[in-house]
Amino acid sequence: MEIIYKETKDFTEIQIEELFRSVNWESAKYPEKLVRAMKNSSRVISAWDRDKLVGLARALDDGETVALIHYVLVNPKYQGLHIGYELVSRLISAYKDLLYIKVMPSEKKSIAFYEKFGFRQYDNYSAMVIKRV
Repeated sequence: MEIIYKETKDFTEIQIEELFRSVNWESAKYPEKLVRAMKNSSRVISAWDRDKLVGLARALDDGETVALIHYVLVNPKYQGLHIGYELVSRLISAYKDLLYIKVMPSEKKSIAFYEKFGFRQYDNYSAMVIKRV
């Protein structure tokens, strides 16, 4: 198996839905919104096993000062192959000239993963959300 990485924003609803369902994310119920979201994102890097979408990282940025890595997901069948690490590495490299790269892990177990890249938690900062799904 050879994993190919692409910087593309073009996905089918089926590709997106399958990947998001593989990690049990609630947003998988809205593949049409996810397809549009990818097109409107600043940067999307994806991982492919032939024509199968197996991983994806998406970032939003202002082009000058800050980028937010919104999510990183890898199909569980492909976890352990360092795909997530490669996706984040590519995003960090793409944003090497920005002042800040931020991430807000939604699961505590993800914190150690991001710390490998040099991310650090703020002492007095907590992410907040309004959930509408």
